[in-house]
Amino acid sequence: MSGNVQLLKDTLAAAKSEGRAALIAYLPAGFPTVTGGIEAVKAALDGGADVVEVGLPHSDPVLDGPVIQTADDIALRGGVRIADVMRTVREAHEATGKPILVMTYWNPIDRYGVERFTAELAEAGGAGCILPDLPVQESALWREHADKHGLATVFVVAPSSKDARLAEITAAGSGFVYAASLMGVTGTRESVGAQAEDLVRRTRATTDTPVCVGLGVSNAAQAAEVARFADGVIVGSAFVKRMLDAPDDAAGLEGVRALAADLAKGVRGQA
Repeated sequence: MSGNVQLLKDTLAAAKSEGRAALIAYLPAGFPTVTGGIEAVKAALDGGADVVEVGLPHSDPVLDGPVIQTADDIALRGGVRIADVMRTVREAHEATGKPILVMTYWNPIDRYGVERFTAELAEAGGAGCILPDLPVQESALWREHADKHGLATVFVVAPSSKDARLAEITAAGSGFVYAASLMGVTGTRESVGAQAEDLVRRTRATTDTPVCVGLGVSNAAQAAEVARFADGVIVGSAFVKRMLDAPDDAAGLEGVRALAADLAKGVRGQA
């Protein structure tokens, strides 16, 4: 069975044709429970997200700030497994028809087996993977299997990336390029900053693949700011925080849905 890389490409192209950036939400699998995490993904999509990244919880999340680390810890203590991540992708995609990616560090895939992971992700209806710590020069095996199974390979670029390095990364990736708006870890911030706009400009000079910006976006005004120059706006910690701060699971889901609706207005310039 082939994965949904084409659905991802079509979704990003459709947003562009509407004269707006796509809204991409991030939520970790297994948080607050496996079933609760699936409902959270569906709530984000129902609220207005175009795409969701499902995080595979990891004990040493180098890119993730304290909010996502807290959620990952809850998921890991709850016993979340890769099978639960695949279930999350499958049920969310079946319920919404929207593209779902997995965001994961390389070690869990390496231990699980690249062929097994890509085959199962495609079978679950996944659109691809975001791999923040896999060096491009060591990615041939992954890309071979991802291409075979119709999955996007999304690499992360940073403000520190030199132009030649950007060209190397974008030539190897597919689906979209994840542009980290600043040096650092995930989390909400007061300002997304000019670094992100410069990074998008330099990345676009190397590729026609959409460039989506993450790290630091938490409200509609920031989403609108980033949407002016990026093809997609990625929001993670703000969604997770809504769930962590909620008095119960139902309120958490409503918070996710409401934030997605607010951010969807932002990417449309209606904030």
